[in-house]
Amino acid sequence: MGATDSRAPKGFAPIAIGLCLTLIHLVCIPVTNTSVNPARSTGPAIFVGGWALAQLWLFWVAPLLGGVLGGWTYRTLFSEP
Repeated sequence: MGATDSRAPKGFAPIAIGLCLTLIHLVCIPVTNTSVNPARSTGPAIFVGGWALAQLWLFWVAPLLGGVLGGWTYRTLFSEP
């Protein structure tokens, strides 16, 4: 949230976002084989069915709730009075 804030230096948001995504890939994929994109998890889950389909809701709900919680937290802690 801070990288795209109007008070942040212009032009650095892509660097911060890209480095964060790189860190997620370097840490999470080797450990848990995680998928960063929920849309890319949907197709395989539909074909596998069963347990994969049962867990699919989490790939959509968790990022949405995380975004809402992160936005609310940033606004609460760092908004100008």
